[in-house]
Amino acid sequence: MATVTLRPGESQEELLRRFRKEVTQARILSVCREKRWFVSKGELRRKQRKRALRKM
Repeated sequence: MATVTLRPGESQEELLRRFRKEVTQARILSVCREKRWFVSKGELRRKQRKRALRKM
């Protein structure tokens, strides 16, 4: 979980910017999007193979 505390003299916009940066670095939203629907093990393997072939 990403936590951010308000620093002395820091505005709300700066605090929000730091929070968003931590969330993106922790990949919280991307993991939530991936786990939104159930994906079987076979389907996951097929996706990984396709992804690996694209990188070659």
